[in-house]
Amino acid sequence: MFDIVPKLNIVILAAGGGKRMQSSLPKVLHHLAGKPLLAHVLDAAHALSPSQICIVYGHGGEAVPLAIADEKLLWVKQESQLGTGHALLQALPYLDEEGSTLVLFGDVPLVSVDTLNKLVRVSEERYCALLTAELETPTGYGRIVRVHETNEISAIVEEKDASEAQREICEINTGVMVVPNRFLREWLPKLENNNVQREFYLTDIVAMAVKKNIRVAASRSTHLWEVMGVNNQQQLAALERIYQNEYANKLLADGVTLADPSRIDVRGLLTCGRGVEIDINCIFEGHVQLGDYVKIKAHSILKNVTIETGTIIYPFSLLEETEIGENCRVGPYARIRPGTRLSSQVHIGNFVEIKNSRIADGSKANHLSYIGDAVIGEKVNIGAGTITCNYDGAYKHQTIIEDDVFIGSDTQLIAPVRITKGSTVGAGSTITRDTPQNKLSLSRTKQISIPGWKRPIKTQT
Repeated sequence: MFDIVPKLNIVILAAGGGKRMQSSLPKVLHHLAGKPLLAHVLDAAHALSPSQICIVYGHGGEAVPLAIADEKLLWVKQESQLGTGHALLQALPYLDEEGSTLVLFGDVPLVSVDTLNKLVRVSEERYCALLTAELETPTGYGRIVRVHETNEISAIVEEKDASEAQREICEINTGVMVVPNRFLREWLPKLENNNVQREFYLTDIVAMAVKKNIRVAASRSTHLWEVMGVNNQQQLAALERIYQNEYANKLLADGVTLADPSRIDVRGLLTCGRGVEIDINCIFEGHVQLGDYVKIKAHSILKNVTIETGTIIYPFSLLEETEIGENCRVGPYARIRPGTRLSSQVHIGNFVEIKNSRIADGSKANHLSYIGDAVIGEKVNIGAGTITCNYDGAYKHQTIIEDDVFIGSDTQLIAPVRITKGSTVGAGSTITRDTPQNKLSLSRTKQISIPGWKRPIKTQT
């Protein structure tokens, strides 16, 4: 009996070209739920707290490591893609002397931490462990061959090398396995490519284990979609919908009201308080946090946003890198850009754009305005068509609007400028100097009518 060594290495095989994707992008960098396939696998790998994670890459060259910014990873390049066994062989010199290695695949993105933990526990008891699944239609997968009398695993046969009887087997190999490092050092150099594909199959080590009377155990995946790989755009789209449906079901279980669970996209982490309502075709990217009784109306996009209790985001609004306070009203068709902070009871209406600005309690900009690099006080009313002219062609400047200011429609505020407390700015003004407190400020030329002027008329050609 061998001593059980708990140290875990993880090797992620990510060198495949993915020709069927019909894309120049390396397959593992195609996005699912807003991030690369490989990033999903890495999330699960990190959750297991391994001693090290090694990624074998090849197709796409340095594009893969460049796209994954993680200094804790060990990258190993497979110059020629000669099969999964050859890929793992490239990582062999970097594995710990003791312990076991969990083999994952960069194009199998949805395998869960719970399923992997279960597999690792099985491997601690049995030394070699395979993650398998039962498929009604196992076409394309390697089959798990068992000894009839004992039900022990005796081999894995790839479909192209399988007999007719073996192709009837519905238990398939997912490729995910745990093998002690001592055995990998013995078995990987002995792999041969005597098969239809002329590749070195990692699965052939199962037969080597059986020959050594080392038991190979199996653990079933919790869900079939956990072991589904991506080989073409159709499979990628199918996994995207599975991911989104699962996320929607989690939200529903937590009490979130979804107008249509099949029409929501979460591309990151969405956390919701009590009584949250989300309408159709909303997209959530990065980390979005919704407080109690927040309502997100149809076709809105939120990226890295925090929204506090009671706020409503009306349809077709775009919010990014912002903080929204309690009981605000935003939209429809509003754009809130990075660096913005709205306090409580702020109203931002249709076709209003705000960038890098702070707006205090009870202020309003209800129509057709641009507010950039501004600090706005409490109970300010900003009329339709108002613009903070924050850019002089070289530098950005700040506009400060103090409490209880009324800005008339079609006003330009030329930064840097301060509109002092209680000021009123007449409609159609261009303000270039600080305004006096509690006064009306305006800048208009005298209205005149031009005698004899005629509107141009288009001539017939």
